[in-house]
Amino acid sequence: MEVIGLGDRKSGPKFRQVVLDGTDVRGLAEFYRRLLVWDYRPGDEAPPPGTEDKDWLVLRNPDGGAQLAFQQVDRLPEASWPDAEPVPQQLHLDLTVDSVEALEAQHVRVLELGGRLRYDRSEDPVEPLRVYADPAGHPFCVFVD
Repeated sequence: MEVIGLGDRKSGPKFRQVVLDGTDVRGLAEFYRRLLVWDYRPGDEAPPPGTEDKDWLVLRNPDGGAQLAFQQVDRLPEASWPDAEPVPQQLHLDLTVDSVEALEAQHVRVLELGGRLRYDRSEDPVEPLRVYADPAGHPFCVFVD
């Protein structure tokens, strides 16, 4: 088998965003907008009452870099992690904080915003973390880095 060279960084595709499916795309985008303190892409803000909402929304990191997008779907089975069956997590987001105190503060914020605790390893002396499910059931971690 021939090995294809990697080439230089300019020749490869550029990473743009992670896309999360959701049955309530606005609610899911709002959860992450408030949690991450990011902004909607211009034109993706909430529409006026009585106006049909978009089925594709994008959040932008105000510091630049990757984005987080949301796509409307009719059905979405919730990941059953940490149980492997029946629906594995398939993908999750890793978010970091600087201290155990910040981990505790974010725990309160995540729950207030509608996240659900799935796994708690906040007492781990090496890598304290918690795993949550967002309102659509996607798992994500917050850990001390």
